[in-house]
Amino acid sequence: MCGDGGIELTQSFVVVAEELSFRRGAQRLNIDQSALTRRIQRLEQQLGFKLFERTTREVSLTPAGRSFYETNVELLRGYERAVGVARLVAQGKTGELRLAYMSFAATTLMPLAVSRYRRLHPHVALNLRYMRTQGQKLALAHDEIDIGYMIGPFDHPDFRSLVVSVEPLYLVAPRDHELTRASKIRPADLAGQDLILGDMGEWEAYRWRLSDIFSAEGLSMNVCLEASNPMALLGLVAAGLGVTIYPKSLIGFAGHNIDLRPIDNEMFCLETVLVWKRTNRSKAVRAFIELAEHESSSLD
Repeated sequence: MCGDGGIELTQSFVVVAEELSFRRGAQRLNIDQSALTRRIQRLEQQLGFKLFERTTREVSLTPAGRSFYETNVELLRGYERAVGVARLVAQGKTGELRLAYMSFAATTLMPLAVSRYRRLHPHVALNLRYMRTQGQKLALAHDEIDIGYMIGPFDHPDFRSLVVSVEPLYLVAPRDHELTRASKIRPADLAGQDLILGDMGEWEAYRWRLSDIFSAEGLSMNVCLEASNPMALLGLVAAGLGVTIYPKSLIGFAGHNIDLRPIDNEMFCLETVLVWKRTNRSKAVRAFIELAEHESSSLD
């Protein structure tokens, strides 16, 4: 599969096989979903067999596709590592750090740590990737990234984690909403409210975290609308279609026609963790972890 764009086609196949979603695969590859579909179709034509079974609700590997994935994934990883190392040498770099982050680390935690890291380690190449929490766990397991900022907690024997932030969650509501008359919101005040939340495809970890919080308070979530984009979510709130629950670090990006109120309960908080493989002993990784720990303590 080396000729006629074989590496690109195989890379595309591996991403879709790991995500089992053409939409998420296209986002990881930064291409249109239609372009990704054409790549997979072209690869299937070259191979002479189907790689995926697709329905309107799910994507799954065929037996042949599973075999092809297991055979090629390690070979492809080795190729990518070899190309990456050679490229760094050509650029005069002494190392690489592949860092992933989710939305809630994008505004403060990640930028502050990256800014200081670049000043202290200018010869290390930084590769930054936006990725949802569940995608980061897969990427870490397959050595696609070195470190990830994700929603915690995360406890797994193969990984180490560092809590870099625990921040309160706020009610975000339209300016004329009945709940904005109070200075603080009690969990019971949220009962029956129309909630606008990120969809499960992109916000799965955060949705499960909120579900756990609501359940602990004996409340159920009345989700009336979903959005995958943070700006769309806040726009729907501003339009008066419901309320949402948002972390403190993103309050400054809430926009107009919105009011914010703290939720008077310590359970309503969001934990952000930095996660890396226990077997990763890279000096670049260790240096970033130490720096991130310092930056997070300075924010307290």
